[in-house]
Amino acid sequence: MTGETSFISSLRAIASHPAARGLIDDAAVLEVEGRRIVLTHDMIVEGVHFLSDDPAADVAWKLVAVNISDLAAKGARPLGLLLGYSLSTTSAWDEAFLAGLGEAVRAFEAPLLGGDTVAAPPGAPRYLGLTAIGEAAGPIPCRAGAKAGDALWVSGWIGDAGAGLRIALGDLHGDPALLARYRRPQPPLELGRQLAPLASAMMDVSDGLLIDAARMADASRLALHIDLAAVPISDAFVAAVGDTQASRLDAAIAGDDYELLFAVSPSEDQRLGAIAASLPVQLTRIGHFEAGSGLRLAWQGAAIPLPPRLGYEHGA
Repeated sequence: MTGETSFISSLRAIASHPAARGLIDDAAVLEVEGRRIVLTHDMIVEGVHFLSDDPAADVAWKLVAVNISDLAAKGARPLGLLLGYSLSTTSAWDEAFLAGLGEAVRAFEAPLLGGDTVAAPPGAPRYLGLTAIGEAAGPIPCRAGAKAGDALWVSGWIGDAGAGLRIALGDLHGDPALLARYRRPQPPLELGRQLAPLASAMMDVSDGLLIDAARMADASRLALHIDLAAVPISDAFVAAVGDTQASRLDAAIAGDDYELLFAVSPSEDQRLGAIAASLPVQLTRIGHFEAGSGLRLAWQGAAIPLPPRLGYEHGA
């Protein structure tokens, strides 16, 4: 058995509880005395999700943010966090991590409730885990609920974090805001709560827009068309990378955006406009679902082939 997809498929026989949602979603939803509790767990690994020279405080922020992002995609508010931490060989790194963790806990109003610490072998990469617990007051959209005729929308800007990673690696020069988007993502919690009653399906963009959109289409058993020219990119991204078919494709597969990807009936356009204006936030329609299967990509009105890689997949 190799690869993330294969392993998760095998886990489904074990994760048979209804709260697991068949492991096709990013979070579990547990009914407890009439309350709907949302649980998610994400790990980040040195050399995979963050660089060895990324500031420890930023690593802590990112660990919290990637879990909070899953709560946002379920329209949930945070109730608390459980931390899994591998102790560093240098106390200065641990202390800086704790400072960043405190910042993130306060910023997202997600109290730390407990967890576990371990000592890793000397020289081993850091493995950090976090469980986020939340509660939803309204509908809880999953990634499998899109309907034929729904439009596909995305929040914010796509590709900034990917460009920020290239800046961190020294491969690109650009606006420091791009680096901040890579190191300190800002998952839109309030937007998720407002979108949840409208969205037929919703998830966050973590591994790349294209691969995550394809996962939504596959879970919903539908075909999905995406207009690459409609994918929203920021002025800072354009200044650093340009605005071409190739640069937009790079943006769409880069990952680490932690924006919301959601399917909505076209009849809800007016309500979406009101939400976007009230927060305010950028919401962009980038495609549509129809009967069938598979992902199709277009550029300026013409179909284009899919890239060899749609995004990041562990063990692929």
